[in-house]
Amino acid sequence: MPLDDYPPLTAASDRQQLKLSERLFATRRLSLDIARPLSPEDQTVQAMDDASPTKWHLAHTTWFFEELLLKPFLPAYRIFDDRFAYCFNSYYNSLGERHPRPKRGLLTRPRADEVIAYRAHVDENLRRLFEAPFQEGARSLIEVGINHEQQHQELMLTDILALFAANPLRPAYRTEAPEPAALEGGAGEWRAVKGGIHEVGHRGGGFAYDNESPAHEVLLRDFRIFSRAVTNGEWLAFMEAGGYQTPSLWLADGWGAVEGEGWRAPLYWERVGDVWHQMTLYGLRPVEAARPVTHVSYYEAEAFARWAGGRLPTEFEWEIASLGEPQPAPFDFARLLPSPAEDGVSPMFGGVWEWTASTYLPYPGFKSLEGPLGEYNGKFMCNQMVLRGGAALTPDGHMRPSYRNFFYPHQRWQMTGLRLASDA
Repeated sequence: MPLDDYPPLTAASDRQQLKLSERLFATRRLSLDIARPLSPEDQTVQAMDDASPTKWHLAHTTWFFEELLLKPFLPAYRIFDDRFAYCFNSYYNSLGERHPRPKRGLLTRPRADEVIAYRAHVDENLRRLFEAPFQEGARSLIEVGINHEQQHQELMLTDILALFAANPLRPAYRTEAPEPAALEGGAGEWRAVKGGIHEVGHRGGGFAYDNESPAHEVLLRDFRIFSRAVTNGEWLAFMEAGGYQTPSLWLADGWGAVEGEGWRAPLYWERVGDVWHQMTLYGLRPVEAARPVTHVSYYEAEAFARWAGGRLPTEFEWEIASLGEPQPAPFDFARLLPSPAEDGVSPMFGGVWEWTASTYLPYPGFKSLEGPLGEYNGKFMCNQMVLRGGAALTPDGHMRPSYRNFFYPHQRWQMTGLRLASDA
């Protein structure tokens, strides 16, 4: 549902306010739960330019509520520290200057405990906001704020993995690791999908980002999509067949990345003796053949698909194929790896973010929102590729057929994988 379609809350909608407040504060608590196993030192360091420190995520999501909700909608709101806006603004040019993203790891101050105090101050005032009828527009901003913080929760986890993977001690974020995958994963099968004119995009009925709209029709040819994601075992076969040494499999920019970055395996894979291991949030583990491959770039996914005799689906093929797919189980700290396929089938939601062949572009008739939220999605519609589906780290409510994730084709620190498609 577009943001402007959310009705303002009134005194007659107390039950809706309660439900919204429960969701808000449950989201705020989960962010703290994600940070709980970390030391103050863990929360301060930035592993790479693409990642951000956990402390920064905790503060940025708090600044978002302070700046966009409390300042305009809560009378006499007292800003916690007016210096924080510069430190914790991300990319909102309309809201002022900001600290450079690649240098967020230099923000040793404010301390981690001061960030927690900042969150407590903002949460207290968010509760005050719920004590009176909402002004028009406040509910929309709370919905955006909840979904925004949930996106950052996934980023917190992938950024923690990037940090711990760079540490020579290879620490584990969680120790209650799942048992090694005993399943082979199954051979899988091709599923035929009928072409024709299909409606894609968000059709209403719940929150959606502006980049999922407007719904519109597309013409698709008959195609096939595989019943499961590509596995680690299949990726090992690609590597053993010289996939990373065969220029003819790669797009020109992809081969440039292979040579320039020295890629020989997915990110976080390393040899321990004669065995490939993978750094995970549970620490360093032997690569399990049955689990979906993760942390591969678009370039790698496209090269693998060519080697395997298939291709990547377009984002619209993926969306139509996913209709009617079951939703995954709720997020669980005991399940921070994608599950292996059962009987050759892996769900299209909740395993890995799956690369598509589609560039991230606006839908016909798309218009960015007015004000700062217009910077949320629209200005990134250039040079990026669309991913669909959601991963094991993706929050509840962020896995739906129309959801469009997007990354640059060389990036691979997110839990990204692929599923093959082919022409009918």
